[in-house]
Amino acid sequence: MNYNNSSWSSVPKDVILLAVRVFVGFAMLSHGFPKLQMLLAGGKIEFFDFMGLGPQISLILTVFAEFVCSILLILGLFTRVALGFLVFTMIIAAFAVHGADPFEKREMALVYLSVYLLLMVIGAGKVSVDHMIERRKRASDW
Repeated sequence: MNYNNSSWSSVPKDVILLAVRVFVGFAMLSHGFPKLQMLLAGGKIEFFDFMGLGPQISLILTVFAEFVCSILLILGLFTRVALGFLVFTMIIAAFAVHGADPFEKREMALVYLSVYLLLMVIGAGKVSVDHMIERRKRASDW
């Protein structure tokens, strides 16, 4: 089914995309906020060391993805760029951090990954800052 054709009304599609972005964005914020608090606490950081970058840099990158990019996703601002960081983070979570764990430990990261990939393909929808910027660009002939 082509979701961009006129047979599927744009309004339900855009409302559903908004609802998914907001729900998934806030859900991921619930994972990112505790990591942000850990980063700001100033104590010894015990976190996954991604590619030898060190636990602190790995935590900073994860906070950027899970906290900052989730806010961008909710707003629909730089959506595909933010999703790129979130997709990468979920790949690392599912296959590196929890790679040796049973499926139920990796399941959440894989579900997030699936939703992020779907949003990356479909886009943020019309109820997004990205769409408002695009509309303004077209109106002013940038």
